Amino acid sequence: MTDLLYSEEEEALRAVVRDLLTDHCDAAGVIARTESDAPHDLALWKSLADGIGLAGLLVPEAQGGQGATHREVAVVLEELGRAVAPVPYLTSAVVATEALLECGAEDLLAELAAGRRIGVLAVSLSVAPGAAHQAVRHENGSLHGELTGIADAAAADVLLVPAEDGGLYAVEAGAVTVVPQVSLDLTRPLARVVLDGAAGRRVGDAAPAVRRALRAGAGLLASEQLGLADWTLTETVRYLKERKQFNRPVGGFQALKHRLAQLWLEVVGLRAAARNAADALTTGEDTEVAVAVAQAYAATVAVHAAEEAVQLHGGIGMTWEHPAHLYLKRAKADSIAYGTAGAHREALAELVDLRAP
Repeated sequence: MTDLLYSEEEEALRAVVRDLLTDHCDAAGVIARTESDAPHDLALWKSLADGIGLAGLLVPEAQGGQGATHREVAVVLEELGRAVAPVPYLTSAVVATEALLECGAEDLLAELAAGRRIGVLAVSLSVAPGAAHQAVRHENGSLHGELTGIADAAAADVLLVPAEDGGLYAVEAGAVTVVPQVSLDLTRPLARVVLDGAAGRRVGDAAPAVRRALRAGAGLLASEQLGLADWTLTETVRYLKERKQFNRPVGGFQALKHRLAQLWLEVVGLRAAARNAADALTTGEDTEVAVAVAQAYAATVAVHAAEEAVQLHGGIGMTWEHPAHLYLKRAKADSIAYGTAGAHREALAELVDLRAP
């Protein structure tokens, strides 16, 4: 039987990450960043990546990383989700890193693992594992084309660009034009990447690298959604215990108790699905099924939890100053990241041979 409980090491890692985020990622600061031209908190990223070595968790020690597993990365993403941290951890330390691991690009892996550079896979955030994605032309040693919906491209030092010739190319960020796009989630901005004769170094084959990267991204995104849902539930319960109407705590009303109890059950189910996906990515057993199950369930729960937080906080939950809107926007954006819940249900039906007639 697979043990999905958190180990002592994982809980210790959680405590370290939560303490760091408590000190350096308060809600007011995140909101202020969303109003600026620099939404990414690169100082926080440096503390996470360089200070405590979280950028290299998935990279083997022989290649300059920590040699940890997806279970530890899942714990980090839970905490980042709880704080809606504006750092490119999922895109660089997970998705781009997985692509480079598939390609065996040890020099770039070492740089990403050390936190010296931020890498981004230039595939739209909405693309599901195994789905078709955009590619650029490779002509006379240079790349030409345009890619849209690239998450965290503005923070990237190197972009991993799939080309029509089947190759995956490492392109310096300075060689492309990054045009910001309107994004619902201001803590994970999207951009359009324009390549007009950009030089690129082929690091491997695009198809297996992109598939592996997106599968890991989808599976571990469930842990971010878990952290988000857990925070919104906890904060809503705390607020309803303090808020009073008719001289009694609002949380004492039976109708609200029922809503919170139902949400708690959903979050517990999400925890099981997210932990199972992280464990499957670690062991390599039934990975496709575990990832599809997690993402078929996670989006609905995270969005529901965030919606309840906004509504049950009443008037204050609708204000810009309260962080509830950050969680709702992240939950909504995550619901279409790396494939919608519907797309993953369809994939799951194929995997277990339960296709609809």
